[in-house]
This record gives sequence, structure tokens and C-alpha cells, in this order.
Amino acid sequence: STRLATAASENKLLKERLGERTRMVGASPALAIITTQVERVAGTKATVLVRGESGAGKELVAQAIHDASDRKSGPFVCLNCAALSETLLESELFGHEKGAFTGATDKKAGKFELADNGTLFLDEIGEMSPTIQAKFLRVLEGHAFERVGGSTRLKVDVRVVAATNRHLEDAVASGGFRRDLYFRLRVVEIAVPPLRKRQEDIELLAHHFLDVFSRETGRKIEGFSAAAIRAMQEYHWPGNIRELRNCIERAVVLSASSTIDVPDLALSTLASPGDTGQIEPTARKFTPETLASIEKRHILATLECTGGNKTKAAKLLGIERSTLDRKFARWGKAD
Repeated sequence: STRLATAASENKLLKERLGERTRMVGASPALAIITTQVERVAGTKATVLVRGESGAGKELVAQAIHDASDRKSGPFVCLNCAALSETLLESELFGHEKGAFTGATDKKAGKFELADNGTLFLDEIGEMSPTIQAKFLRVLEGHAFERVGGSTRLKVDVRVVAATNRHLEDAVASGGFRRDLYFRLRVVEIAVPPLRKRQEDIELLAHHFLDVFSRETGRKIEGFSAAAIRAMQEYHWPGNIRELRNCIERAVVLSASSTIDVPDLALSTLASPGDTGQIEPTARKFTPETLASIEKRHILATLECTGGNKTKAAKLLGIERSTLDRKFARWGKAD
């Protein structure tokens, strides 16, 4: 019927648009290496460990592995291990029965069950507690598991892709991360370079996001000024692709012209709230400071720009809100 054909057409369009948001874009040698690795590993069942800075595109790599595998018609399920407490993470991974803990008013399938015959992407794997690590390792090794508070043995066929922005070897050496799990996870390792080391990809990514957000918002933005392209290529992108995407989305929404120029990009200068942002290398005496103090100053300046709105600040910084909360909690203890 016409209605079914229309629904199928809309579904196809949705999938195409989702594909545009989730595909890897670029022409750099670094991306070519990653693409080759993805193609080689996709056809296997091997567990993959994806390394890279926050916002560098680790989830896109996991999605590409899934899309190129024979599991592509199955589910692609994501979970950020850092965003949850130990109890909630266990429940999210393995599911829980009704009444398993306070607040468990219904039974719930975990991410392993939801990802059966598909791919499970676990971000920030280094934040997983030792207790969860032990249970997770058993499932990785093919053992059955129970939901929290349950006794029914469940077995799933899931391909795991894990990601980290931490140096897991240090966590293994200090005893914070299980050695056996570390080796089980990194059967294949893919390193995603930061955006500042993918210079050739910045302009391509910027145009890609411009197309996506122009279509989504209905705004007729034709492109970037030469100065805007130069500014993006010279900028260091501490938040990587996530920051670039947020930057372009903001510019598309706020630009008063059909061409995006440097001021529309609102690129961070790492300046403190009192700074004018003017850099005078000859006049200003350089005072060395730690990266941690620069980061703190930058975060506080961003928070001031958003009027104290932490969710907006986290988005501008290209980090999760939970990561921002953890930083504030850490500073609170240090002060």
C-alpha cells in the first residue's frame, strides 16, 4: 500500500541520515589505516580495544566494525562505564530481576541481552570496578550469567568492542584493572589519533557536519570563509571531533550570514574570564603551569560563559556531563 511504501521510504531516509552522523569521514593516512584495520577485524569475532582521547571518534570506529560485519542486521548497543555507579553498571550490563535492589520495581534486560547477535560497545572501560571486571570477564570467555537478583542462566552471542582514553597499562600495574581482562580485551587494538594529528580531515569533517546540520535545521548555509577554514586548521581541538561537531552545529544555528566566518565558530582561546584573549608573546612573560591547572581554568571560564549551566558547559567542552561532575568533585576534595 501507499502508506507502507511511504513508511519504508521514511525509514530508509532515517537510516541514511543516521549513517551520515555515524560514518567515519576523512582522507588522512591515519584514517586510511583505521579503515583497513576495521575491514580486517570486522569479519572475525575478535574482541577489539579502541584507544584514543575523549571525542576522537572511538564510537564511530565501533559502529564501523559493526556495520562491516555479518552482525550488521543485529543490534548495536552502547554503554558508558564511567557514567554509572557500580550497582547501576552491573544492572545495566547484566540486567536485574524485580526487587533485586531498592528501586528495581520491574525486571530489566541488561545490555548483554539487548546486544545478542549484535555488537556491544563499552566506552571508558577503565572505569569499571574490579567486581564488575570479574563478572564481565566470565561473560567474555563465553560463560553464562544471571541477572542481578536472579538465578536463571543466560547465554548470549555478543561481539564486544571496548574503548578507553586512559593508559590501561598503568591501571594494570597498580592493580586497578585485571591483567587477564586487559589481555582478553586487546585481542585487536585500534588507536584513534586526536583531530590535531588529522589535519587533512578537518575541512572535510567541517563540511560534512555543515551538510548534516544545515539539513536538520533547514538553514541555508553555503559554506565557510577562507579565514574560518584557516582558523579551524590552526586550532588545537582539545575536544576532538565532538568539539568540532558541536562547534559547527552552534555556528549553523547562530550564524547571521549564509557563510560561516571566524566569529561564528567561537573557538576557545583557553583564556581566563578576565583575559582579553589577546596573545602578546613578546610583552607577556611566560609562567609555566600544569596542564591540570590550565584545564581547570578553561573549564571554569566555559562554565562562566554558560551562566553556570554544567550541561551546556560539558557540551561545549566536548565531554560527558558525568566527567565534568567528577572533575568538580575532585577539585572539591583538593581545595
